[in-house]
Amino acid sequence: MRSRALAIMTVLAALPVWVLSGCSGAGGGDDRPADVRGTATARWQPRPGLAWQWQLDGRVDPSADVPVYDIDGFENSAADVARLHRDGRKVICYVNVGAWEDFRPDKDAFPRSVLGRPNGWAGERWLDIRRITVLRPIMERRFDMCRDKGFDAVEPDLVEGYGNDTGFPLTARDQLRYNRMIADIAHERGLSVGLKNDLPQIPQLLADFDFAVNEECAQYDECERLTPFIEAGKAVFHVEYAEPTAGFCPEARRLKLSSMLKKPELGVWRRPC
Repeated sequence: MRSRALAIMTVLAALPVWVLSGCSGAGGGDDRPADVRGTATARWQPRPGLAWQWQLDGRVDPSADVPVYDIDGFENSAADVARLHRDGRKVICYVNVGAWEDFRPDKDAFPRSVLGRPNGWAGERWLDIRRITVLRPIMERRFDMCRDKGFDAVEPDLVEGYGNDTGFPLTARDQLRYNRMIADIAHERGLSVGLKNDLPQIPQLLADFDFAVNEECAQYDECERLTPFIEAGKAVFHVEYAEPTAGFCPEARRLKLSSMLKKPELGVWRRPC
């Protein structure tokens, strides 16, 4: 839904055995493997190789036979999350933390002074992430929503504004400070948190994030840069939009990425490795 692919186009109950292969080729497990089940006292830590579904277009369709779902936090209810949990799934809450969206119910909470240039998506503008005292309470309320709906984790989107034409003189240091704040907000609520793209800052942020979400690392020949997450025992949830599965799945399996082909609108359709 917030993919680099579409941005470029616009501006230029549990199952008896979960198949945990993703693109790693590994499989099997008990009724609720530890990397899916988590515990009552610890944050969920998704491990490399977990298969997943990423659906940000509308209310979730629970038909994909995978142990992890990543869905829009605003568009899905606590009942939707509970249904996925009854089927033994872990559920990730998609939240945009780097841009203002004019279609969200909390749009009026953002003062105009933090709104930057359009980011290529209709109704969206970059945020001035230097304004920590303004943005933190807004993001805290959003993550409260994820927690209260029962999500297990958060996917915070657009956490690499410093590399874009936002209208603000953002630096890599600004981004590190903001991204660590976002991770802290999630962890304070018992939620796992994923680093979305932002490959240059993986060395600095690896310890702060529990998994990674990546778009099109194969197309841009960047997948090796995600190795630190895999070596740390942390899942990398990866999609391609334009590359054929035959072109990226062998390398994804070698790197133990959880990879699939999706259409850029991120609907129900998926073709896993």
